[in-house]
Amino acid sequence: NNNNNNNSDNNDNNTTTSSRDSNSLPAPGTTTTSLNQRRVSYFYDAEIGNYHYGQGHPMKPHRIRMTHNLVVNYGLYRRMEVFRPRLVSPTAMTRFHSDDYINFLKVISPDNMQDYIRQLQRFNVGEDCPVFDGLFEFCQLYTSGSIGGAARLNENRVDVVINYAGGLHHAKRAEASGFCYVNDCVLAILELLKKHERVLYIDIDIHHGDGVEEAFYTTNRVMTVSFHKFGEYFPGTGDVHDVG
Repeated sequence: NNNNNNNSDNNDNNTTTSSRDSNSLPAPGTTTTSLNQRRVSYFYDAEIGNYHYGQGHPMKPHRIRMTHNLVVNYGLYRRMEVFRPRLVSPTAMTRFHSDDYINFLKVISPDNMQDYIRQLQRFNVGEDCPVFDGLFEFCQLYTSGSIGGAARLNENRVDVVINYAGGLHHAKRAEASGFCYVNDCVLAILELLKKHERVLYIDIDIHHGDGVEEAFYTTNRVMTVSFHKFGEYFPGTGDVHDVG
């Protein structure tokens, strides 16, 4: 996710000047005109909080709705342009994922799981990544926000994009993993690469961003930097000596 908190004050009396380089970060507790002028786009669809992974599952999309309520009640939305994502097509998802994997996500449901036993095993869909009502629509929603945000960055309409529903960084080309089905991070980066020569991806989740790293491991156009817990911890990859 490209998340930035804008806590600046619009009062000119609180604006400070500095001899620091214009690309450096401001000192803690200071505000700058450049921060006030930063253009932020926030992508959110109210439907995202209606999806449910199942009883007892630690992944809870309802938390995205709770986060949105904080954004509204603290008035943060006034500092941003708010967008409902325009749904991307299944074909757009196959820019990274395999056709048969996306087709499987489109058709699988709790009612027909018994007809797809082999595919469930093949695509690692089951316990950590369960089948639930509206699975594919859920994937469309969070992925559309990330791709749509990347497109706005490419068009130079915005400086910062926020999609709290996104960041499902474990999904592989033809395999679900770690609660993740469609890798919106990879798809957003591919969108950015349409215009930009290189992309730096920074991942601060407690788990290694293995899906994104794997997707771009052999190219010099994307650098992935992941800060995560390592050792006897999912997914078990991301050693400090791995350099691509």
